[in-house]
Amino acid sequence: MLRVNYRNFWKRVLDFFAALTLLILIAPILLLFMVLIRLKMGSPIFFKQDRLGYNGETFKIWKFRSMTNCVDENGALKDDEYRLTRFGKFLRDWSIDELPQLWNVVKGDMSLIGPRPFIAEYASRYTAEQMRRHEVRPGISGWAQITGRNSINWNQKFILDVWYVDHCSFLLDLKILFSTIPMVLMRAGITAENHASMPVWNGNEAPESETPSE
Repeated sequence: MLRVNYRNFWKRVLDFFAALTLLILIAPILLLFMVLIRLKMGSPIFFKQDRLGYNGETFKIWKFRSMTNCVDENGALKDDEYRLTRFGKFLRDWSIDELPQLWNVVKGDMSLIGPRPFIAEYASRYTAEQMRRHEVRPGISGWAQITGRNSINWNQKFILDVWYVDHCSFLLDLKILFSTIPMVLMRAGITAENHASMPVWNGNEAPESETPSE
C-alpha cells in the first residue's frame, strides 16, 4: 500500500519540488552553458525531440545540444560520432546535457528517477511486456542507468526498466539517486561499444529472461 501511494502520489510531489528547487539553485550554471553552447556551436542551444512517456504518451524532451547539424553529400545528417563536438562530448561525459530535463520534471513529463525515455518512433516496436516500462514517468536517471547505462544492450535495459516498475519505492529511488552520483563522476557507461551513444533499436533482438536483483 505504501509503495502504491508513493508511486501514484508522493513521487510526483517530491519530483516537482526537488526539480524546481534544483532549477533555481543551478540557474547561473545553466545560463553559463547556454552562453558557451551559443558561442561554440551556434543556434539552437537546446535539443528537443519527441519521446515516449507516461502511459505511452509523447512529450518533447529538452537537452543541451551536443552535436552539430552537419550533413553528408546527400543532405542527410551524418552519424553521431561525426557530429559530436569536443565540447559536446564534455557535456555528455559529465551529463550536463541532461540538466534541462529538470524542466520536463517540473512540467510532469518526467520524474527524477525512472526508465529513460526512448524516441517516439520506437513505439510500434515494443512488445506488451516492454511497453510496461511506461507505467511510470520516465526519469533523468534510473535502474538501468546505474546498472550499466549505455554499456548494456537493449534487451537488458527493458528487463531492468520493467523490474523497476514492479519494485518502485521511495527507498529504491534514493538508492538510484545516490548511485547516480558516482556513475556521473566516473563517467561510466556513457557510450555503447563502437558508438557515440547507443545504436538504433530495431525491435528484433532475441528476448532475455534474466531477473535483476536489487
